[in-house]
Amino acid sequence: MIETYTLRNGVRVVLEKVPHVRSVSIGIWILTGSRNEREENNGVSHFLEHMFFKGTKNRTAQEIAEAFDAIGGHVNAFTAKEYTCYYARVLDSYKRYALEVLSDMFFNSTFPEDELEREKKVITEEIKMYEDTPDDHVHHLLSKAMYGNHPLGRSILGSETHVINMTRESLLEYMNDYYIPENIVISVAGNVDESFIKDIEDLFLPLERKGKSHATITPSYEFDTIIYEKEIEQAHLCIGYPGLAANDDLLVSLAIINSTLGNGMSSRLFQEVREKRGLAYSVFSYHNAYVDNGMLGLYAGTTNEQLPQLRKAIDETITKLYEESLTETELTNKKEQLKGNILLSLENTSSRMSRNGRNELLLQRHKSLDDIIKEIDEVDLQMIRKTLDHIFSGKRAEAVIKPA
Repeated sequence: MIETYTLRNGVRVVLEKVPHVRSVSIGIWILTGSRNEREENNGVSHFLEHMFFKGTKNRTAQEIAEAFDAIGGHVNAFTAKEYTCYYARVLDSYKRYALEVLSDMFFNSTFPEDELEREKKVITEEIKMYEDTPDDHVHHLLSKAMYGNHPLGRSILGSETHVINMTRESLLEYMNDYYIPENIVISVAGNVDESFIKDIEDLFLPLERKGKSHATITPSYEFDTIIYEKEIEQAHLCIGYPGLAANDDLLVSLAIINSTLGNGMSSRLFQEVREKRGLAYSVFSYHNAYVDNGMLGLYAGTTNEQLPQLRKAIDETITKLYEESLTETELTNKKEQLKGNILLSLENTSSRMSRNGRNELLLQRHKSLDDIIKEIDEVDLQMIRKTLDHIFSGKRAEAVIKPA
């Protein structure tokens, strides 16, 4: 059962009791990511995430790492387009300790100058590594082709220039503006009960930052084409279509379409591109849902000589899907696959914590498992047709990284 609470200062808490496990996952979710950045401070959300691990008033960076290693736990963080998350997974007997360490990082990080300068080098290397990995980098280029100069089209990492120009003051300013109570959700899942709310309240009730009002701008699709040449062996192709927002009623039908198109070995793209034509080793599709829009993306990698054949195979697969829709058998099978994926994810407290954190942060609502299963079962071919028309009836964006 998922329970929600709001502390007096506005911080929201989501708690899901899973009594049959021995772990607890805790995540601090903040409603800010690269979408909230200006062009001149692009990358600040990600940089700030790194600096929270670089020492507090009470612990050094090494002591933060050792705090979780010593109890067999795990701590990490990530930055996305619309949110940032700091999380830990530990044995249930260490849940209070893990919460205390996370809160120490959240409230007492000192951002020392020497660590700041060192981390600039680390993130610069991360950017170089990312750009040297074309099967990753091409997805950023697709976002740029789809969203242009809108913040959703920018890199989460920022550029080397942006990183080098970061200062302690700019990090603190950004944190004070966005790390405010109404932007924060603490998600907990595992062998835990309501008494843990008191521990959260004791540690997070003192947060009283006011921040500023920052409205996000809804993007328009640019449907651009970006071709980037690099000294590599393989060509990497990404194609983007309009998707759906995180609260759209047709999102479940899109999940079924995505699964049919390019998710798994039985998907149409895998069977056509890899199994029948042998054009690629890796080929798949995915959907990114944001608060007010979304993007369906396709990826495949092949030799430069086979790139035209690959594009033709993908086009034919999409055209057939758009014109003929799904078969009744596909619809039934993909519904069962989707339900299976959801049920299997419930065995992991980290998955539960992440799902609940995102839902509370972006949607402010939580569906029961029965409601989710009912939504999946209610998808019919008419809904599939409506979703296909939304995605494939217009323009598309494209990004290619190919050998120079």
